[in-house]
Formats: sequence, C-alpha cells, structure tokens
Amino acid sequence: MINLEKQSIHCYCMGKYVCILLLLFFFTNAGAQCEYKNTAFKSGEVLTYNLYFNWQFIWITVGTATMEVEDATYKGKKVYKGSLITRGNKRADKYFVMRDTLLCYTTHELVPMYFRKGALEGKRYTVDQVWYTYNDGLPTLRQHYRNKDGEVRKKTYKSDECVYDMMNMFLRARSFNPKGWKEGHVINYIMADGDNTTKAQLKYRGKKTIKGDDKKKYDCLALSYYELDNGKWREIVRFYVTDDDRHVPIRLDMYLNFGSAKAFITSMKGTK
Repeated sequence: MINLEKQSIHCYCMGKYVCILLLLFFFTNAGAQCEYKNTAFKSGEVLTYNLYFNWQFIWITVGTATMEVEDATYKGKKVYKGSLITRGNKRADKYFVMRDTLLCYTTHELVPMYFRKGALEGKRYTVDQVWYTYNDGLPTLRQHYRNKDGEVRKKTYKSDECVYDMMNMFLRARSFNPKGWKEGHVINYIMADGDNTTKAQLKYRGKKTIKGDDKKKYDCLALSYYELDNGKWREIVRFYVTDDDRHVPIRLDMYLNFGSAKAFITSMKGTK
C-alpha cells in the first residue's frame, strides 16, 4: 500500500517545480530591448494538466494544474493577465495540501509589469510579489517576499538586462523561434521571484513525439532545465513543447532528489 503521508515533502517540491517548469522554455537574453512580438497565444487560452508522482515504481495521480490567459487592464493600460493554479486531489489532501496560485500582468509587447505567487503547501503559506518599472528600457524590480511566519522581506534590483519571473517568462518565451537550433544548444537567463534573482540554463535535446492525457500525439521539441548546484549544473526537469508557433507544453518529467514526477496535458482551449 502506498503511504502518501511520506509524500508531503515530495508534493511540496513537485508543486514548486510544476509552477516553475510549466513556465520555462525558449528564453534568451534580449539585452535592453524587452519588447517582443507575440506569435504564440491569444486571450481566452486555457491549458490543463494532470500531475503524477512516482513512489516505489508506482505512478499515482496527485493533482491538476490549469493555466489561462485573458485580456485585462493594469494601471490604465491594456495588458494580458496570465494565471496558473495547481491543486492537489482529495486523496493527496489527506496528507498534504497543495494550493498554488500565480498571477502576472504583461503588456501586449510582452514586457513584464507585475507578478504574484501565493503558495499554500502543507501548513506553509508564502507570497512572492514583483513590480517592474523601466528607465530607458532597463528594468528596476521591487521585490516583496512574505514567509510562512508572516515576516516580509523587501528588495530593489536594477539590471542592464531584461529580467523575468515565472509567469512573465512563460508568456514571453513562447514566441521565440528555435529554428536553426542544434541538439545541445544552451541558453542562459535570469529569473526573479519575491526574494531573489537567479541564473538558470536550458539545453535543447531535439525532437520527439509525445502522447498527452488527452490521448492525442504531438510532435514536440525536447528541452532540459538546469540549476547550478554546488558549482555544477544539475538537470531538474526535461519537458516537451509542441513543434509549432504556439509552443504549448505537453509533458514534463521532473527529477527530484527523492523521486520523480510528471505532468501531462489533458486539454487545451482557445489556442491561437
């Protein structure tokens, strides 16, 4: 019998990486020019996923994720509003509650304006927020992080490069063109949350046909996401996005310290 109580830390980290890894692909340094043409999505898009965890060679369903994009107004300007919600299922809730809600605003030119992540994971509730302003095209970030004890840390970060949070990166990155990439091609970039800015890396791994939980097969591009761990790059996830202009994430394979997890698409609506 599977002991889901032992999975609490597994579910916490999987929820964290799902939020990140649904969002990270096709990002590259754009220098001081942070505007980009949207070729991938439109208002009204909804993507849904099943989340799985592997325990002693058995895959169990632990929850779902839903991502949406819609038109909105932010500080009097017409923008896109992006959201991502992850939810543990009733079976998993008996042992560990996972409720993550992410929100962002980005201009129609895909320039980040705001980001928020509220994460209820177990008995821990944390909030990340990032506000963006620009001077001569260069970003200044105002970062707020509220920890599980309600304490708030505030930072200001200025950069001579474009900087992105999870959600704004997802919206921007989907419009990049990988034509001409060769297997092994590496991309370095900067990502921000409410408390830090970090360096990360993507590696292109070629093409593969992937079957989603919607029973459909997709021609996909395969990529790996790496983090710097004790001076060495460690693969955190390998993921697959459609080989077309939309670049919809279809499947994610997550390599955690204590097991593995997967996410498979179940439906897509309102895609461009």
